[in-house]
Amino acid sequence: MTRVRMAGRRARLLTAATALALLSPLASCSSASTAVEACMGKQAVSATTGELEGTYTGEAHAKGVKITLKASDTGTGGTVTVRNWPTGSWYKSELGATFDGSGTWDVLSGTGSDEYGHVQLSFTEPERFLQDDTLDSLSIAKDSQRIYLYEDDDPDVCPTFRLRRT
Repeated sequence: MTRVRMAGRRARLLTAATALALLSPLASCSSASTAVEACMGKQAVSATTGELEGTYTGEAHAKGVKITLKASDTGTGGTVTVRNWPTGSWYKSELGATFDGSGTWDVLSGTGSDEYGHVQLSFTEPERFLQDDTLDSLSIAKDSQRIYLYEDDDPDVCPTFRLRRT
């Protein structure tokens, strides 16, 4: 009888140890930036206009999307042109699911309420958009070789709307 109890206790200990070993890697994924870092690079607290200037093409759900950021001579930001950009619900009846347009952009550094930097877009063509009626704020991820702009909608998975600088 004692051998049976000892065998059962060993089996429970082995099961518990195995469960802990399997759960340990999950604990390292708890950081909001882990999913972003795994597929695109580190979330940027700040970035300069010069770093971000260029053309970005879409990956995943953003396939076929293109955005070009041109820097102004006067400060942070400049002009933006987009191709196949997702249309907000207010304008879908007029423009369809996507639009080609232009406007301005600005880069904003992370603050206390928003710890990471982002690019703020303001569309003026095809016509002035209502604020928040289309995707008008993109987070920034970068590493030594790549820069991404992306929609930061779920911090636990790699963003599906992401644009890589080409």
